[in-house]
Parts: sequence; C-alpha cells; structure tokens
Amino acid sequence: MNIKRLKRLLVVIAVFVCVIVTSAFSVSAEEKKFYLGGNVLGFTIDTQGVTVVGINEVITEGGLVSPCKKAGIIVGDVILSFNEKVINTPLDVTECLESYNGGEMVTKLLRDGEVKLVDLTPAKDLTGEYKLGIYLQDLLNGLGTVTYYNEDGSFASLGHPISDERGRVYDVVGGDIYTSSVIGVNKAEKGRAGELKGMFIGEKPIGIVEKNSRVGLYGKMNKFKTDGKIEVELSKGVPGKAQIYSTVDGLTPKFYSIEIVKADYISGSYKNFVIKITDKTLLEKTGGILQGMSGSPIVQNGKLIGAVTHVFLNDSTRGYGIAIQNMI
Repeated sequence: MNIKRLKRLLVVIAVFVCVIVTSAFSVSAEEKKFYLGGNVLGFTIDTQGVTVVGINEVITEGGLVSPCKKAGIIVGDVILSFNEKVINTPLDVTECLESYNGGEMVTKLLRDGEVKLVDLTPAKDLTGEYKLGIYLQDLLNGLGTVTYYNEDGSFASLGHPISDERGRVYDVVGGDIYTSSVIGVNKAEKGRAGELKGMFIGEKPIGIVEKNSRVGLYGKMNKFKTDGKIEVELSKGVPGKAQIYSTVDGLTPKFYSIEIVKADYISGSYKNFVIKITDKTLLEKTGGILQGMSGSPIVQNGKLIGAVTHVFLNDSTRGYGIAIQNMI
C-alpha cells in the first residue's frame, strides 16, 4: 500500500525487527551531545528494485502462460530494470507494461548478490493488457523508534537494518517519515513477539529516509524542535540499573527502568548489552520489549549509552542492545 497516496490516517503494525551482526568500531573521544529520541516515527521505504514474492500464470487466448517462469525468474529475485529503464516500485513495472510495444524486454535482476540479464516477454491477457504473471513486494512501511537527533535534524533509529527474511539488508534509495501515534499494543508472550500498533498522522511527510545500514536507519527531519540535550556516553555502559526512553502510548516517550544484565564489547556483535525490563508499569502494559521499540535509547547515569534492538522470544522481558558508539 502506497502511504503517499492515502487521504486518511493509516493504522500500521510495527514490522521493523531483524537479526543482525555488526562489528564494533571506535569513535572520537571528544565529548558530544545529541538530542534524545524515544519517539515513534512512521517510515515508508523505497528500495532499489522490486522484489519478486510470487509467480503465477497469465490467462491468454492460447491458454495459460507464465512469462516470468519461462524467463527463469524466481521468487526472491530483485528486478532492477527493463530495457535499461530503472525499476524501483511496482508502479514503474505497470508503466513499462503500458508502454510495451512487443518483443523481449532485457531484464536486469539481482539474485544472491549477483546481477543477471534475462529476456522477458510479457503476455497479453483476455482483457488485452500485457502481464508478467508476477507478484511484487509493495512499499515497505512500519514503525520505529528514534535513538538520537543531531542539531540539524538528522537522526539515527532502530539500531538494526531493515532486511528481508533471509537477513539481506535492503538497499534504500529513499523514503518518507511521518508523525505517528501509538494507539495500542499486542502484548508480548512467551514464544511470540508483541507489537506496537500505530497510526500515521497527516498526509505530508515530516522528513526523509537517507540510509539503511547494519547499525540503524538514518534520515533527516524537515523541522526539528526539542527541549534539551542529553550527553552521549562514549565510554562503556556497565551492568546495573539503567533506563530506556520509549513511547508505548500516544506521542510522548517516557522513561522506564531496566537492568543491564551484561555488557560485552569484546564479541564485536550487536549483542553489546543484555537488558531486562524491571519497570512494573511497562511490564503491565506491554509484557516486555515489543516490535517497534527498537531504537529506544538506553540511558545510564544521565547519559546515552545505547539502544534497544531485539527481544528474546523465550523471555520478552529480556533483549539485546547496541552500544551508542556503533550507531554513531
């Protein structure tokens, strides 16, 4: 569903939770300050190419035909171009078919990191329209929590990438950001991750998506206001009491108590922290860490030291966090 064309509020469920592995890297020891995030934003993501999620047959006067299967296209392929026309959305595919004049279309694909060229010939269905017999992934959209802002309105969020079910990081070519309100939760249960339920507010975006990396989703706000700064802790967080700053209702983030069970900077993975939710109010409302809370700042001794990234499926009160050094 294309968010840009909606004429009303859109209710969405947070979907941006993925497994990642990322190496820790050093940052300048110079003390820096950032604006604390904690608020939930709605994201619509434009990726390079369109992903094939299903293949079917076209009903023609001569019978059933499968143009994509004949061309050797398979589920999981990413279509990059037709006859050198760049394809980034399903609408691009529709426009190519509407202007199709016959013959083979040289199709550039990305499969398992390798670029391939195949010849694809559309088939005319019983209505006289040309079809490929293909199902394509629509615009990615979901909720995510901002970790920190810079003074120019640029921000970091999520603490992990937007990736597919195989763990491949999407190559983002753009996207929009919307004000969002949390209108409810699906509580976490043992063996099942819970979710924030949110609503995109307004038709106009308030910023843009600029980069999808292995340590977070980055972008910039059109207008940016905040009520103060919190110092970024460039030294290591330690086991003990801490807080997360997260939005689980409405528009306003709140502090909730947690315990840092483990701090590990040696493994070089995203598992820099193991955290446990101890706040009774949060546990009563959510059952623990939910999808959509990824990116929630972790604060210890008044300083930002990291962000929530994952939840343990067998214990939703526990999860992982990434060190702020990795996100910067």
